[in-house]
Amino acid sequence: MTPNHFLTGGGLGYTGITTCCQTAVIPECTTTFTPITASAAFAALTPGWNLGNSLDTFPDGDSWNNPPVTSATFDDVLARGFRSVRIPVTWSGHISVDSSPWAINSTWLDRVETIVDEVLDRGFYAIINVHHDSRLWADLTTTGANYTLIGEKFKSIWTQIGARFGCKSSKLLFESINEPAGSTETEAAELNALNDIFLDAINIAGGFNSQRVVSLCGLGNTPALTSQFFSRGNKYPNQPWGLQFHYYSPYPFIFGAWGSTIWGSDSDKAALELDFSMFRDNFTDIPIFIGEWDATPAGTEAAARWKYFDFFVRTAAKYDFSHSIFDNGADLLNRSAHTWYDPTAMDILINAAAGTVNSLADSTTDPSATSQSSSAYLFHAVGTAVVDQSVSYILNGNSLTSIKNSAGITLTTTQYTLSSSGTLTLKAAFLSTLYSASSVAGIKDTLTLTFSQGAQLTLQIVQYGVPTVGATSYTAQSTDQKIPISYAGLSQVAAVRAVLTDGTYLTDSWTVYSGPLQQGRWLQGDFGWDSSNFIIYAAGGQQIIAAGKSVNLMLEFYPRSVGANVVNITVHP
Repeated sequence: MTPNHFLTGGGLGYTGITTCCQTAVIPECTTTFTPITASAAFAALTPGWNLGNSLDTFPDGDSWNNPPVTSATFDDVLARGFRSVRIPVTWSGHISVDSSPWAINSTWLDRVETIVDEVLDRGFYAIINVHHDSRLWADLTTTGANYTLIGEKFKSIWTQIGARFGCKSSKLLFESINEPAGSTETEAAELNALNDIFLDAINIAGGFNSQRVVSLCGLGNTPALTSQFFSRGNKYPNQPWGLQFHYYSPYPFIFGAWGSTIWGSDSDKAALELDFSMFRDNFTDIPIFIGEWDATPAGTEAAARWKYFDFFVRTAAKYDFSHSIFDNGADLLNRSAHTWYDPTAMDILINAAAGTVNSLADSTTDPSATSQSSSAYLFHAVGTAVVDQSVSYILNGNSLTSIKNSAGITLTTTQYTLSSSGTLTLKAAFLSTLYSASSVAGIKDTLTLTFSQGAQLTLQIVQYGVPTVGATSYTAQSTDQKIPISYAGLSQVAAVRAVLTDGTYLTDSWTVYSGPLQQGRWLQGDFGWDSSNFIIYAAGGQQIIAAGKSVNLMLEFYPRSVGANVVNITVHP
Protein backbone atom coordinates (compact mmCIF):
# COMPACT_ATOMS: atom_id res chain seq x y z
CA MET A 1 0.00 0.00 0.00
CA THR A 2 1.33 3.42 -0.92
CA PRO A 3 1.28 5.98 1.91
CA ASN A 4 -1.11 8.90 1.58
CA HIS A 5 1.63 11.54 1.26
CA PHE A 6 0.28 12.37 -2.17
CA LEU A 7 1.56 15.93 -2.42
CA THR A 8 5.23 15.00 -2.15
CA GLY A 9 7.15 16.66 -4.96
CA GLY A 10 4.62 18.06 -7.47
CA GLY A 11 1.56 19.03 -5.47
CA LEU A 12 -1.17 21.36 -6.63
CA GLY A 13 1.30 24.11 -7.42
CA TYR A 14 2.64 22.05 -10.30
CA THR A 15 2.08 23.83 -13.61
CA GLY A 16 2.13 20.80 -15.87
CA ILE A 17 4.49 22.50 -18.32
CA THR A 18 7.25 19.95 -17.87
CA THR A 19 7.88 16.80 -15.88
CA CYS A 20 11.67 16.87 -15.97
CA CYS A 21 12.14 18.27 -12.50
CA GLN A 22 9.11 16.87 -10.66
CA THR A 23 9.58 14.36 -7.86
CA ALA A 24 7.23 11.42 -8.33
CA VAL A 25 4.99 10.41 -5.47
CA ILE A 26 5.99 6.79 -6.10
CA PRO A 27 9.80 6.79 -6.25
CA GLU A 28 10.11 3.24 -7.64
CA CYS A 29 7.90 0.26 -8.48
CA THR A 30 9.02 -3.24 -7.59
CA THR A 31 6.43 -4.84 -9.89
CA THR A 32 6.73 -5.38 -13.65
CA PHE A 33 4.88 -3.52 -16.36
CA THR A 34 4.42 -4.59 -19.96
CA PRO A 35 3.64 -1.53 -22.08
CA ILE A 36 0.69 -1.83 -24.42
CA THR A 37 -0.69 0.49 -27.06
CA ALA A 38 -4.03 2.15 -26.54
CA SER A 39 -5.38 0.36 -29.61
CA ALA A 40 -4.37 -3.04 -28.27
CA ALA A 41 -5.66 -2.29 -24.77
CA PHE A 42 -9.02 -1.01 -26.01
CA ALA A 43 -9.42 -4.01 -28.32
CA ALA A 44 -8.83 -6.31 -25.35
CA LEU A 45 -11.73 -4.78 -23.40
CA THR A 46 -14.47 -6.38 -25.50
CA PRO A 47 -16.75 -7.75 -24.24
CA GLY A 48 -16.71 -5.71 -21.04
CA TRP A 49 -18.96 -5.55 -18.00
CA ASN A 50 -19.62 -2.63 -15.62
CA LEU A 51 -19.70 -3.07 -11.84
CA GLY A 52 -22.49 -0.52 -11.68
CA ASN A 53 -24.27 0.81 -8.60
CA SER A 54 -21.57 -0.39 -6.23
CA LEU A 55 -18.44 1.69 -5.66
CA ASP A 56 -20.06 4.55 -7.56
CA THR A 57 -23.01 4.89 -5.18
CA PHE A 58 -23.26 7.71 -2.69
CA PRO A 59 -23.15 8.72 0.07
CA ASP A 60 -21.47 5.33 0.58
CA GLY A 61 -20.31 2.48 -1.61
CA ASP A 62 -23.25 0.25 -0.61
CA SER A 63 -25.98 2.89 -0.63
CA TRP A 64 -28.14 1.62 -3.46
CA ASN A 65 -29.62 -1.71 -4.52
CA ASN A 66 -26.66 -4.08 -4.44
CA PRO A 67 -24.98 -6.25 -1.82
CA PRO A 68 -21.32 -5.51 -0.99
CA VAL A 69 -18.96 -6.56 -3.76
CA THR A 70 -17.37 -9.97 -3.35
CA SER A 71 -14.82 -11.80 -5.46
CA ALA A 72 -17.52 -14.33 -6.43
CA THR A 73 -19.10 -11.63 -8.59
CA PHE A 74 -16.01 -11.56 -10.77
CA ASP A 75 -15.99 -15.35 -10.98
CA ASP A 76 -19.51 -15.13 -12.40
CA VAL A 77 -18.50 -12.45 -14.90
CA LEU A 78 -15.40 -14.38 -15.98
CA ALA A 79 -17.35 -17.60 -16.42
CA ARG A 80 -19.88 -15.77 -18.59
CA GLY A 81 -17.10 -14.84 -21.04
CA PHE A 82 -16.39 -11.17 -20.33
CA ARG A 83 -12.83 -9.88 -20.71
CA SER A 84 -12.82 -6.59 -18.82
CA VAL A 85 -14.49 -4.93 -15.86
CA ARG A 86 -15.14 -1.21 -15.69
CA ILE A 87 -15.22 -0.19 -12.02
CA PRO A 88 -17.05 3.12 -11.58
CA VAL A 89 -15.90 4.83 -8.37
CA THR A 90 -17.34 7.88 -6.63
CA TRP A 91 -14.79 9.50 -4.32
CA SER A 92 -17.06 12.15 -2.82
CA GLY A 93 -18.12 11.04 0.63
CA HIS A 94 -14.73 9.45 1.24
CA ILE A 95 -12.79 12.69 1.61
CA SER A 96 -12.44 13.51 5.29
CA VAL A 97 -12.13 17.29 4.90
CA ASP A 98 -13.59 19.01 1.84
CA SER A 99 -10.72 21.41 1.41
CA SER A 100 -7.12 21.23 0.27
CA PRO A 101 -5.49 18.73 0.21
CA TRP A 102 -8.72 16.66 -0.06
CA ALA A 103 -7.23 13.53 1.44
CA ILE A 104 -9.10 10.37 0.44
CA ASN A 105 -9.91 8.08 3.33
CA SER A 106 -7.32 5.29 3.34
CA THR A 107 -10.00 2.69 4.16
CA TRP A 108 -11.83 3.60 0.95
CA LEU A 109 -8.64 3.47 -1.08
CA ASP A 110 -7.93 0.05 0.44
CA ARG A 111 -11.38 -1.19 -0.55
CA VAL A 112 -11.10 0.07 -4.12
CA GLU A 113 -7.64 -1.48 -4.41
CA THR A 114 -8.91 -4.82 -3.10
CA ILE A 115 -11.59 -4.90 -5.80
CA VAL A 116 -9.15 -3.82 -8.51
CA ASP A 117 -6.77 -6.61 -7.46
CA GLU A 118 -9.58 -9.17 -7.49
CA VAL A 119 -10.37 -8.15 -11.05
CA LEU A 120 -6.76 -8.12 -12.24
CA ASP A 121 -5.98 -11.42 -10.51
CA ARG A 122 -8.58 -13.11 -12.70
CA GLY A 123 -6.89 -11.91 -15.88
CA PHE A 124 -9.38 -9.16 -16.68
CA TYR A 125 -8.54 -5.73 -17.91
CA ALA A 126 -9.86 -3.16 -15.43
CA ILE A 127 -10.86 0.50 -15.69
CA ILE A 128 -11.30 2.86 -12.74
CA ASN A 129 -12.54 6.41 -12.89
CA VAL A 130 -13.94 9.44 -11.11
CA HIS A 131 -17.66 8.75 -11.50
CA HIS A 132 -20.60 10.62 -9.93
CA ASP A 133 -18.20 13.27 -8.65
CA SER A 134 -18.87 14.82 -12.05
CA ARG A 135 -22.27 15.89 -10.69
CA LEU A 136 -21.63 16.08 -6.96
CA TRP A 137 -18.80 18.63 -6.95
CA ALA A 138 -17.28 18.83 -10.44
CA ASP A 139 -20.41 20.03 -12.23
CA LEU A 140 -19.20 22.48 -14.85
CA THR A 141 -22.74 23.75 -15.46
CA THR A 142 -23.36 25.02 -11.92
CA THR A 143 -24.02 28.75 -11.84
CA GLY A 144 -20.89 30.47 -10.57
CA ALA A 145 -18.88 27.24 -10.64
CA ASN A 146 -15.34 27.80 -9.38
CA TYR A 147 -13.41 26.11 -12.16
CA THR A 148 -10.08 26.76 -10.43
CA LEU A 149 -11.21 25.01 -7.27
CA ILE A 150 -12.72 22.13 -9.23
CA GLY A 151 -9.44 21.70 -11.07
CA GLU A 152 -7.39 21.71 -7.87
CA LYS A 153 -9.61 19.13 -6.20
CA PHE A 154 -9.67 17.00 -9.34
CA LYS A 155 -5.87 17.10 -9.54
CA SER A 156 -5.50 16.16 -5.88
CA ILE A 157 -7.86 13.20 -6.17
CA TRP A 158 -6.22 11.86 -9.31
CA THR A 159 -2.76 12.33 -7.81
CA GLN A 160 -3.83 10.13 -4.91
CA ILE A 161 -5.42 7.56 -7.19
CA GLY A 162 -2.35 7.58 -9.41
CA ALA A 163 -0.09 7.07 -6.40
CA ARG A 164 -2.10 4.17 -5.01
CA PHE A 165 -2.47 2.37 -8.35
CA GLY A 166 0.63 3.54 -10.20
CA CYS A 167 2.49 0.23 -9.87
CA LYS A 168 -0.38 -1.92 -11.11
CA SER A 169 -0.01 -3.79 -14.38
CA SER A 170 -0.79 -2.38 -17.80
CA LYS A 171 -4.16 -4.17 -17.64
CA LEU A 172 -5.37 -1.36 -15.39
CA LEU A 173 -6.64 1.66 -17.33
CA PHE A 174 -7.51 5.07 -15.93
CA GLU A 175 -10.62 6.95 -17.09
CA SER A 176 -10.59 10.67 -16.35
CA ILE A 177 -14.24 11.38 -15.45
CA ASN A 178 -17.72 10.00 -16.09
CA GLU A 179 -20.43 11.86 -18.01
CA PRO A 180 -19.36 15.41 -17.13
CA ALA A 181 -22.29 17.81 -17.43
CA GLY A 182 -22.27 20.51 -20.05
CA SER A 183 -23.44 21.54 -23.49
CA THR A 184 -21.54 24.72 -24.38
CA GLU A 185 -18.18 25.52 -25.89
CA THR A 186 -17.07 27.17 -22.63
CA GLU A 187 -17.97 24.09 -20.59
CA ALA A 188 -16.26 21.87 -23.13
CA ALA A 189 -13.08 23.96 -22.85
CA GLU A 190 -13.13 23.47 -19.09
CA LEU A 191 -13.57 19.72 -19.55
CA ASN A 192 -10.68 19.59 -22.00
CA ALA A 193 -8.64 21.36 -19.33
CA LEU A 194 -9.73 18.78 -16.75
CA ASN A 195 -8.50 16.03 -19.06
CA ASP A 196 -5.10 17.77 -19.10
CA ILE A 197 -5.16 18.13 -15.30
CA PHE A 198 -5.90 14.41 -15.06
CA LEU A 199 -2.82 13.66 -17.16
CA ASP A 200 -0.76 16.02 -15.01
CA ALA A 201 -1.89 14.31 -11.84
CA ILE A 202 -1.18 10.72 -12.81
CA ASN A 203 2.20 11.64 -14.25
CA ILE A 204 3.08 13.51 -11.04
CA ALA A 205 2.12 10.35 -9.14
CA GLY A 206 4.76 8.46 -11.10
CA GLY A 207 5.07 4.71 -11.13
CA PHE A 208 4.10 3.29 -14.51
CA ASN A 209 1.48 5.94 -15.10
CA SER A 210 3.32 7.69 -17.92
CA GLN A 211 2.94 4.46 -19.91
CA ARG A 212 -0.54 3.56 -18.70
CA VAL A 213 -3.42 3.62 -21.20
CA VAL A 214 -6.01 6.26 -20.35
CA SER A 215 -9.55 6.93 -21.49
CA LEU A 216 -10.61 10.53 -22.12
CA CYS A 217 -14.10 11.87 -22.78
CA GLY A 218 -16.23 14.72 -24.03
CA LEU A 219 -19.25 16.41 -22.45
CA GLY A 220 -21.74 13.90 -21.09
CA ASN A 221 -19.86 11.09 -22.84
CA THR A 222 -22.35 11.71 -25.65
CA PRO A 223 -21.33 11.05 -29.26
CA ALA A 224 -22.67 14.40 -30.48
CA LEU A 225 -21.07 16.69 -27.88
CA THR A 226 -17.82 14.75 -27.93
CA SER A 227 -17.64 15.10 -31.70
CA GLN A 228 -18.47 18.79 -31.50
CA PHE A 229 -16.17 19.92 -28.71
CA PHE A 230 -13.55 17.34 -27.65
CA SER A 231 -9.95 18.39 -28.14
CA ARG A 232 -6.89 16.47 -27.01
CA GLY A 233 -4.35 18.85 -25.49
CA ASN A 234 -0.67 18.71 -26.37
CA LYS A 235 0.57 17.62 -22.94
CA TYR A 236 2.11 14.20 -22.55
CA PRO A 237 2.04 13.37 -26.26
CA ASN A 238 3.46 9.91 -25.57
CA GLN A 239 0.69 8.96 -23.13
CA PRO A 240 -1.28 6.13 -24.75
CA TRP A 241 -4.90 7.22 -24.90
CA GLY A 242 -8.28 6.60 -26.42
CA LEU A 243 -11.70 8.18 -26.35
CA GLN A 244 -14.86 6.99 -24.62
CA PHE A 245 -18.52 7.61 -25.26
CA HIS A 246 -21.73 6.09 -23.87
CA TYR A 247 -24.70 4.89 -25.86
CA TYR A 248 -28.28 4.57 -24.62
CA SER A 249 -30.24 5.04 -27.82
CA PRO A 250 -32.96 5.14 -28.94
CA TYR A 251 -34.11 6.54 -25.62
CA PRO A 252 -37.76 5.43 -25.86
CA PHE A 253 -36.85 1.79 -26.45
CA ILE A 254 -33.88 1.57 -24.07
CA PHE A 255 -35.78 3.16 -21.19
CA GLY A 256 -39.25 1.78 -21.92
CA ALA A 257 -40.73 5.21 -22.58
CA TRP A 258 -44.10 5.88 -24.22
CA GLY A 259 -44.88 2.21 -24.82
CA SER A 260 -41.91 1.82 -27.15
CA THR A 261 -41.47 -1.95 -26.88
CA ILE A 262 -40.71 -2.44 -30.59
CA TRP A 263 -37.22 -2.33 -32.14
CA GLY A 264 -35.45 -3.81 -35.12
CA SER A 265 -36.71 -2.12 -38.30
CA ASP A 266 -34.35 -1.12 -41.07
CA SER A 267 -34.68 2.51 -39.94
CA ASP A 268 -33.89 1.54 -36.33
CA LYS A 269 -30.70 -0.16 -37.47
CA ALA A 270 -29.79 2.67 -39.81
CA ALA A 271 -30.06 5.21 -36.98
CA LEU A 272 -27.64 3.27 -34.78
CA GLU A 273 -25.24 2.71 -37.63
CA LEU A 274 -25.32 6.40 -38.56
CA ASP A 275 -24.41 7.37 -34.99
CA PHE A 276 -21.45 4.98 -35.01
CA SER A 277 -20.23 5.85 -38.50
CA MET A 278 -20.34 9.60 -37.82
CA PHE A 279 -18.38 9.20 -34.59
CA ARG A 280 -15.76 7.07 -36.32
CA ASP A 281 -15.53 9.60 -39.15
CA ASN A 282 -14.80 12.32 -36.59
CA PHE A 283 -12.10 10.27 -34.84
CA THR A 284 -10.68 8.14 -37.60
CA ASP A 285 -7.43 7.03 -35.96
CA ILE A 286 -8.38 7.14 -32.29
CA PRO A 287 -9.11 3.99 -30.24
CA ILE A 288 -12.78 4.17 -29.20
CA PHE A 289 -14.46 2.58 -26.19
CA ILE A 290 -18.21 2.55 -25.54
CA GLY A 291 -17.92 2.56 -21.77
CA GLU A 292 -21.65 2.11 -21.10
CA TRP A 293 -24.60 0.68 -23.02
CA ASP A 294 -27.57 -1.55 -22.22
CA ALA A 295 -31.14 -2.53 -23.04
CA THR A 296 -32.58 -3.63 -19.73
CA PRO A 297 -34.76 -6.73 -19.31
CA ALA A 298 -36.74 -4.66 -16.82
CA GLY A 299 -38.22 -2.48 -19.55
CA THR A 300 -37.64 -3.99 -22.99
CA GLU A 301 -39.40 -6.85 -24.77
CA ALA A 302 -37.21 -9.95 -25.04
CA ALA A 303 -37.05 -10.58 -28.81
CA ALA A 304 -36.52 -6.87 -29.55
CA ARG A 305 -33.81 -6.77 -26.88
CA TRP A 306 -32.04 -9.78 -28.36
CA LYS A 307 -32.06 -8.17 -31.80
CA TYR A 308 -30.67 -4.96 -30.31
CA PHE A 309 -27.84 -6.76 -28.50
CA ASP A 310 -26.82 -8.63 -31.62
CA PHE A 311 -26.91 -5.60 -33.92
CA PHE A 312 -25.21 -3.30 -31.40
CA VAL A 313 -22.27 -5.65 -30.84
CA ARG A 314 -21.78 -6.40 -34.53
CA THR A 315 -21.99 -2.76 -35.53
CA ALA A 316 -19.53 -1.77 -32.80
CA ALA A 317 -17.10 -4.33 -34.21
CA LYS A 318 -17.64 -2.97 -37.73
CA TYR A 319 -16.42 0.46 -36.60
CA ASP A 320 -13.68 -0.92 -34.35
CA PHE A 321 -15.34 0.18 -31.10
CA SER A 322 -14.75 -1.80 -27.93
CA HIS A 323 -17.58 -1.83 -25.40
CA SER A 324 -18.63 -2.55 -21.82
CA ILE A 325 -22.27 -3.16 -20.91
CA PHE A 326 -23.57 -1.34 -17.84
CA ASP A 327 -25.07 -3.50 -15.10
CA ASN A 328 -26.81 -1.74 -12.22
CA GLY A 329 -27.37 -5.05 -10.44
CA ALA A 330 -31.00 -5.30 -11.48
CA ASP A 331 -30.42 -5.65 -15.23
CA LEU A 332 -27.91 -8.40 -15.97
CA LEU A 333 -26.34 -10.29 -13.05
CA ASN A 334 -28.19 -11.10 -9.84
CA ARG A 335 -25.13 -10.76 -7.65
CA SER A 336 -26.71 -12.45 -4.65
CA ALA A 337 -28.08 -15.47 -6.52
CA HIS A 338 -25.14 -15.65 -8.99
CA THR A 339 -27.57 -15.97 -11.89
CA TRP A 340 -28.15 -13.90 -15.02
CA TYR A 341 -31.56 -12.31 -15.46
CA ASP A 342 -31.56 -12.92 -19.22
CA PRO A 343 -29.04 -15.68 -20.08
CA THR A 344 -30.10 -15.59 -23.73
CA ALA A 345 -29.15 -11.94 -24.11
CA MET A 346 -25.76 -12.66 -22.53
CA ASP A 347 -25.23 -15.61 -24.87
CA ILE A 348 -26.08 -13.43 -27.86
CA LEU A 349 -23.68 -10.70 -26.67
CA ILE A 350 -20.75 -13.07 -26.10
CA ASN A 351 -21.23 -14.91 -29.38
CA ALA A 352 -21.65 -11.71 -31.39
CA ALA A 353 -18.49 -10.29 -29.79
CA ALA A 354 -16.63 -13.42 -30.91
CA GLY A 355 -17.91 -12.94 -34.46
CA THR A 356 -20.17 -16.00 -34.32
CA VAL A 357 -23.45 -15.75 -36.24
CA ASN A 358 -26.54 -15.89 -34.05
CA SER A 359 -30.01 -17.00 -35.00
CA LEU A 360 -32.63 -14.66 -33.54
CA ALA A 361 -36.27 -14.71 -32.48
CA ASP A 362 -38.35 -12.67 -34.90
CA SER A 363 -40.73 -9.96 -33.72
CA THR A 364 -42.76 -6.98 -34.87
CA THR A 365 -40.57 -4.13 -36.13
CA ASP A 366 -43.20 -1.69 -37.45
CA PRO A 367 -43.84 1.07 -34.88
CA SER A 368 -47.21 1.80 -36.52
CA ALA A 369 -48.46 -1.74 -35.81
CA THR A 370 -51.61 -2.25 -33.74
CA SER A 371 -50.27 -5.43 -32.16
CA GLN A 372 -46.84 -6.83 -31.30
CA SER A 373 -45.69 -10.36 -31.99
CA SER A 374 -42.61 -11.94 -30.41
CA SER A 375 -40.99 -15.31 -30.94
CA ALA A 376 -39.41 -15.17 -27.52
CA TYR A 377 -42.84 -16.44 -26.42
CA LEU A 378 -45.60 -18.69 -27.64
CA PHE A 379 -48.83 -17.25 -26.24
CA HIS A 380 -52.07 -19.20 -25.86
CA ALA A 381 -55.23 -17.53 -24.57
CA VAL A 382 -57.13 -19.19 -21.76
CA GLY A 383 -60.43 -20.56 -23.02
CA THR A 384 -59.30 -21.26 -26.58
CA ALA A 385 -58.77 -24.68 -28.11
CA VAL A 386 -55.34 -26.22 -28.26
CA VAL A 387 -54.11 -26.12 -31.87
CA ASP A 388 -50.82 -26.10 -33.74
CA GLN A 389 -49.04 -22.81 -33.10
CA SER A 390 -46.14 -21.16 -34.90
CA VAL A 391 -43.37 -18.70 -34.16
CA SER A 392 -40.74 -17.33 -36.55
CA TYR A 393 -36.96 -17.16 -36.39
CA ILE A 394 -34.28 -15.32 -38.30
CA LEU A 395 -31.94 -18.24 -38.94
CA ASN A 396 -29.10 -16.21 -40.50
CA GLY A 397 -27.87 -19.31 -42.33
CA ASN A 398 -27.88 -21.55 -39.27
CA SER A 399 -29.82 -24.76 -38.81
CA LEU A 400 -31.82 -25.88 -35.79
CA THR A 401 -30.15 -28.90 -34.16
CA SER A 402 -32.40 -29.56 -31.15
CA ILE A 403 -35.22 -28.36 -28.94
CA LYS A 404 -35.27 -29.34 -25.27
CA ASN A 405 -37.83 -28.71 -22.58
CA SER A 406 -37.01 -27.43 -19.10
CA ALA A 407 -36.44 -31.00 -17.91
CA GLY A 408 -33.74 -31.45 -20.55
CA ILE A 409 -35.79 -33.85 -22.67
CA THR A 410 -35.29 -33.46 -26.42
CA LEU A 411 -38.43 -32.94 -28.47
CA THR A 412 -38.91 -35.37 -31.34
CA THR A 413 -39.48 -34.19 -34.88
CA THR A 414 -43.05 -35.48 -34.63
CA GLN A 415 -43.70 -32.74 -32.09
CA TYR A 416 -42.64 -29.83 -34.29
CA THR A 417 -41.69 -28.75 -37.79
CA LEU A 418 -39.33 -26.02 -38.99
CA SER A 419 -39.69 -24.49 -42.43
CA SER A 420 -36.73 -23.34 -44.51
CA SER A 421 -37.81 -19.74 -43.85
CA GLY A 422 -37.57 -20.23 -40.08
CA THR A 423 -41.20 -20.85 -39.08
CA LEU A 424 -41.31 -23.22 -36.12
CA THR A 425 -44.64 -24.99 -35.62
CA LEU A 426 -45.33 -26.82 -32.37
CA LYS A 427 -47.93 -29.51 -32.77
CA ALA A 428 -51.18 -29.50 -30.84
CA ALA A 429 -50.41 -33.00 -29.55
CA PHE A 430 -47.28 -31.66 -27.86
CA LEU A 431 -48.85 -28.42 -26.62
CA SER A 432 -51.75 -30.33 -25.08
CA THR A 433 -49.24 -31.97 -22.73
CA LEU A 434 -48.57 -28.49 -21.32
CA TYR A 435 -52.05 -26.96 -21.14
CA SER A 436 -55.69 -27.31 -22.03
CA ALA A 437 -58.24 -24.65 -22.92
CA SER A 438 -59.23 -24.41 -19.26
CA SER A 439 -55.76 -24.50 -17.67
CA VAL A 440 -54.74 -21.82 -15.19
CA ALA A 441 -52.79 -19.01 -16.81
CA GLY A 442 -49.01 -18.93 -16.38
CA ILE A 443 -45.70 -20.03 -17.88
CA LYS A 444 -46.14 -23.67 -18.85
CA ASP A 445 -42.59 -24.49 -19.94
CA THR A 446 -39.43 -22.94 -21.32
CA LEU A 447 -37.93 -24.59 -24.38
CA THR A 448 -34.28 -24.21 -25.35
CA LEU A 449 -33.44 -24.08 -29.05
CA THR A 450 -29.91 -24.98 -30.11
CA PHE A 451 -28.59 -24.03 -33.53
CA SER A 452 -25.59 -25.10 -35.58
CA GLN A 453 -23.71 -22.11 -34.18
CA GLY A 454 -24.30 -19.06 -32.02
CA ALA A 455 -26.50 -18.46 -29.01
CA GLN A 456 -29.15 -20.80 -27.74
CA LEU A 457 -32.60 -19.22 -27.70
CA THR A 458 -35.38 -19.75 -25.20
CA LEU A 459 -39.06 -20.01 -26.03
CA GLN A 460 -41.45 -19.54 -23.14
CA ILE A 461 -44.81 -21.24 -23.51
CA VAL A 462 -47.31 -18.89 -21.88
CA GLN A 463 -51.02 -19.37 -21.32
CA TYR A 464 -52.53 -15.99 -20.61
CA GLY A 465 -55.71 -14.31 -19.51
CA VAL A 466 -56.63 -10.87 -18.20
CA PRO A 467 -54.95 -9.98 -14.88
CA THR A 468 -57.01 -8.71 -11.97
CA VAL A 469 -56.35 -5.81 -9.62
CA GLY A 470 -57.47 -5.14 -6.07
CA ALA A 471 -59.97 -2.46 -7.11
CA THR A 472 -60.83 -0.34 -10.14
CA SER A 473 -60.78 3.08 -8.44
CA TYR A 474 -58.05 4.73 -6.40
CA THR A 475 -57.01 8.13 -5.07
CA ALA A 476 -53.63 9.38 -6.24
CA GLN A 477 -50.74 9.69 -3.80
CA SER A 478 -47.67 11.90 -3.96
CA THR A 479 -45.54 8.93 -2.91
CA ASP A 480 -45.17 5.49 -4.48
CA GLN A 481 -48.53 3.72 -4.52
CA LYS A 482 -48.78 -0.06 -4.71
CA ILE A 483 -51.91 -1.62 -6.19
CA PRO A 484 -52.27 -5.40 -5.70
CA ILE A 485 -52.35 -7.35 -8.95
CA SER A 486 -52.80 -11.01 -9.84
CA TYR A 487 -51.02 -11.67 -13.13
CA ALA A 488 -52.41 -14.06 -15.69
CA GLY A 489 -49.43 -14.92 -17.85
CA LEU A 490 -46.16 -12.97 -17.79
CA SER A 491 -45.63 -11.09 -14.54
CA GLN A 492 -44.85 -7.82 -16.26
CA VAL A 493 -46.68 -4.64 -17.21
CA ALA A 494 -45.78 -3.86 -20.83
CA ALA A 495 -47.04 -0.26 -20.93
CA VAL A 496 -49.55 2.12 -19.35
CA ARG A 497 -51.85 4.52 -21.21
CA ALA A 498 -52.88 7.57 -19.15
CA VAL A 499 -55.94 9.45 -20.41
CA LEU A 500 -57.94 12.21 -18.72
CA THR A 501 -61.74 12.09 -18.52
CA ASP A 502 -61.99 14.54 -21.42
CA GLY A 503 -60.07 12.14 -23.65
CA THR A 504 -56.79 14.04 -23.73
CA TYR A 505 -53.50 12.53 -22.62
CA LEU A 506 -52.30 13.16 -19.11
CA THR A 507 -48.79 13.97 -20.38
CA ASP A 508 -46.86 14.11 -23.64
CA SER A 509 -49.72 15.14 -25.92
CA TRP A 510 -47.34 14.94 -28.88
CA THR A 511 -47.57 11.13 -28.73
CA VAL A 512 -50.85 11.48 -30.66
CA TYR A 513 -48.55 11.43 -33.70
CA SER A 514 -46.90 8.17 -32.57
CA GLY A 515 -47.98 4.62 -33.35
CA PRO A 516 -51.13 3.09 -31.83
CA LEU A 517 -49.10 1.25 -29.18
CA GLN A 518 -47.29 4.43 -28.13
CA GLN A 519 -50.05 7.07 -28.01
CA GLY A 520 -50.66 8.47 -24.53
CA ARG A 521 -48.30 6.02 -22.87
CA TRP A 522 -46.45 6.86 -19.68
CA LEU A 523 -42.73 6.85 -19.02
CA GLN A 524 -41.16 4.00 -17.05
CA GLY A 525 -40.36 6.48 -14.30
CA ASP A 526 -44.11 7.02 -13.78
CA PHE A 527 -44.99 3.39 -13.15
CA GLY A 528 -43.49 0.03 -12.32
CA TRP A 529 -44.37 -3.39 -10.99
CA ASP A 530 -43.18 -6.19 -8.79
CA SER A 531 -44.29 -9.80 -8.35
CA SER A 532 -47.62 -8.84 -6.76
CA ASN A 533 -48.18 -5.12 -7.34
CA PHE A 534 -48.66 -2.53 -10.02
CA ILE A 535 -46.86 0.58 -8.79
CA ILE A 536 -47.73 4.21 -9.52
CA TYR A 537 -44.46 5.92 -8.73
CA ALA A 538 -44.43 9.29 -7.00
CA ALA A 539 -43.83 11.06 -10.32
CA GLY A 540 -46.97 9.52 -11.82
CA GLY A 541 -49.12 10.22 -8.77
CA GLN A 542 -47.97 13.82 -8.68
CA GLN A 543 -48.91 14.24 -12.35
CA ILE A 544 -52.45 13.06 -11.61
CA ILE A 545 -52.76 15.36 -8.59
CA ALA A 546 -51.46 18.31 -10.61
CA ALA A 547 -53.93 17.61 -13.43
CA GLY A 548 -56.83 17.99 -10.99
CA LYS A 549 -58.90 15.49 -12.98
CA SER A 550 -59.55 11.79 -12.83
CA VAL A 551 -57.31 9.69 -15.03
CA ASN A 552 -57.96 6.34 -16.66
CA LEU A 553 -54.87 4.14 -16.55
CA MET A 554 -54.98 1.31 -19.06
CA LEU A 555 -52.47 -1.33 -18.02
CA GLU A 556 -51.24 -3.34 -21.00
CA PHE A 557 -49.75 -6.81 -20.87
CA TYR A 558 -47.98 -9.14 -23.30
CA PRO A 559 -49.04 -10.07 -25.91
CA ARG A 560 -49.76 -6.44 -26.74
CA SER A 561 -52.69 -5.51 -28.96
CA VAL A 562 -54.61 -2.24 -28.95
CA GLY A 563 -57.51 -2.51 -26.50
CA ALA A 564 -56.89 -6.21 -25.75
CA ASN A 565 -55.26 -7.94 -22.77
CA VAL A 566 -55.61 -4.81 -20.65
CA VAL A 567 -56.85 -3.76 -17.22
CA ASN A 568 -58.43 -0.34 -16.65
CA ILE A 569 -58.32 1.56 -13.37
CA THR A 570 -59.43 5.08 -12.54
CA VAL A 571 -57.23 7.25 -10.35
CA HIS A 572 -58.71 10.41 -8.83
CA PRO A 573 -56.69 13.49 -7.82
